[in-house]
Amino acid sequence: MPIQHFAPPPHIKAPPLSFATRTGDLLFVSGIPGFDASGALPEGFEAQFANVVLNIKRVLAEAGAAIRDLVKVNVLLTRASDVAAMNALYAGAFGPPPYPARTTCVVHALPDPKMLIEIEAVASLAKG
Repeated sequence: MPIQHFAPPPHIKAPPLSFATRTGDLLFVSGIPGFDASGALPEGFEAQFANVVLNIKRVLAEAGAAIRDLVKVNVLLTRASDVAAMNALYAGAFGPPPYPARTTCVVHALPDPKMLIEIEAVASLAKG
């Protein structure tokens, strides 16, 4: 099966990458920051988290998948103080249990200093 690439939405200024890439039954979702539909980055953590989830759901849907198809999630935060809020928001967005395997890292910085969160993921597209 050839590799299938999912491009960023045309109105979003993105670095040279695919938002997701499918090979076989696996979908690899690139790190998605909290930009809204117009490409703006809101100030609050909760708003950025909501945008990340919305964008991940959009990429998954384009590939024929959903949140429940996620098998691995990597969360990057720029502030340790957001871990508790992220866990609470994550439980609602990625639940109910069982949740995908997950790694959460607090990093020094993301590409834009205003970015508070970025999430990348792997989904299974195997049906049955």
